[in-house]
Amino acid sequence: MTSHPAGPSDSPLVDQPQSAGAVRDAGFFGHPRGLSTLFFTEMWERFSYYGMRAILILFMTASVATGGLGFPTEKAGIIYGTYTSLVYLTALPGGWLADKLFGQRRAVLYGGILIMLGHVSLAVPRLGAFYLGLLLVVTGTGLLKPNISAMVGQIYTPEDERRDAGFSIFYMGINLGAMVAPLVCGFLAQSTQFRAMLAGWGMSPETSWHWGFAAAAVGMFVGLVQYVLGGRRLGTAGLAPAAPTRDGELAARRRAAWFTLAGLVAVVVLILLLARGGVITVTADGVGRVFGWLLLASVIGFFLWLFSSKGWTRDERKRLVVILVLFFAAAVFWSVFEQAGSTLNLFAQRSVNNRILGFAFPASFWQSINSLFIIILAPVFAALWLRLGRRDPSSPAKFAAGLFFVALGFVVLMGAARAAADGSRVSPLWLVMVYLFHTIGELSLSPVGLSAMTRLAPARIVGLMMGVWFLAASVGNYLGGRVAGLYEQFSLPTLFGVVAIYAFIFAAILALLVKPIKRMLARA
Repeated sequence: MTSHPAGPSDSPLVDQPQSAGAVRDAGFFGHPRGLSTLFFTEMWERFSYYGMRAILILFMTASVATGGLGFPTEKAGIIYGTYTSLVYLTALPGGWLADKLFGQRRAVLYGGILIMLGHVSLAVPRLGAFYLGLLLVVTGTGLLKPNISAMVGQIYTPEDERRDAGFSIFYMGINLGAMVAPLVCGFLAQSTQFRAMLAGWGMSPETSWHWGFAAAAVGMFVGLVQYVLGGRRLGTAGLAPAAPTRDGELAARRRAAWFTLAGLVAVVVLILLLARGGVITVTADGVGRVFGWLLLASVIGFFLWLFSSKGWTRDERKRLVVILVLFFAAAVFWSVFEQAGSTLNLFAQRSVNNRILGFAFPASFWQSINSLFIIILAPVFAALWLRLGRRDPSSPAKFAAGLFFVALGFVVLMGAARAAADGSRVSPLWLVMVYLFHTIGELSLSPVGLSAMTRLAPARIVGLMMGVWFLAASVGNYLGGRVAGLYEQFSLPTLFGVVAIYAFIFAAILALLVKPIKRMLARA
């Protein structure tokens, strides 16, 4: 789960200039009162996202008799991976639309409304409503995520010493929402207690999944209400798009944005009409494969354009090479780590004795563990890096450590799979260890990644390099979903072992590159 302090979907793209209306105050735990508005908006948005994500693949693979969609794991994995990949990828156009057209304030509002409507659609027990809901959540998250983080930067002056602490408080909202959500949505969707309550009310227990999705919608609604009511605390932060640099530029931006939007809608409508007429066949596998190729082409095209561009100094080109290495390392890391909501979720559902001290709980509750470990361990890691001082490892070394620990988690999972090979359910301590190692890996890589991108990127493309961080997460999520689709095609010890080896190999490669990278940057 990327509910971490500085992960790809939870990190500011780049600090924007202080808005003219921003006021230095200390009304929210010593910070600007506007931080409380953004804190609770983000907390409820993450509640809605992680609450839905905790039950998504379980709902898709649950039998129709129990209220699920009855999808095979291969199909469910493709849908899950494509969906989570798009959630990160749409942050790029979402940030662009806010900068050029809406302004961050309205982009967050529009995004929140779309997210809420998406969860409402998921609460409707119809297959068409399910796909529409995913599309709305993807679109809304792309508008909300990058822009609410940018607004946090705008409520502080550039020299305000409270800025870093303010982001730390903001990220605590992320983790609180992500920790509580699976407990609430998972209870409604999966618990025998709530299903019994539904039966007692004369309602079908099989509809419990949709109550879980509805809870996510309620969470986003609460977040929107407090966002609108608390808007006055934000001053003029995020109210206007970036100022045009020439006459007619704002009108040209609007025309380009609306033409682009109309073109995308026209393409979607055309595909739906052709599918309805039987001219083409639209399947989850087909859509997933096409998206995968487009994602690969986007990555290759972007880096070819970046390195072929003229005007880079020798120093800048060396830094771009390091960024490329870290991009691939991050993509590999997220492809393993982000299986928390897919592969690990399926294993928890099918092979773990989900009972502690005699209390039985739904498998989706496991999605809260990462956030809990983050809240506990993040201050420890922050203190550790400070204490190391000059001995603080380089960014590539920390990335290698992150890959090592996420691979180690799958080694533990491989042992759990062997213990469950005879059909028995294994102790929940296996998954506790997996999530502990994965959280250590996340804290070694994720906050460091954002810092490295801002430090290494040439000054004129810092914002663009933040987009690269989102792109790495998008690639990783897509690959992780494809791996989840193999859950029933291989023995679990083999599948988990291959994933562990894959991460170990990249950890070793990156570890070998640490010294050459340091020498290269030293000579830059």
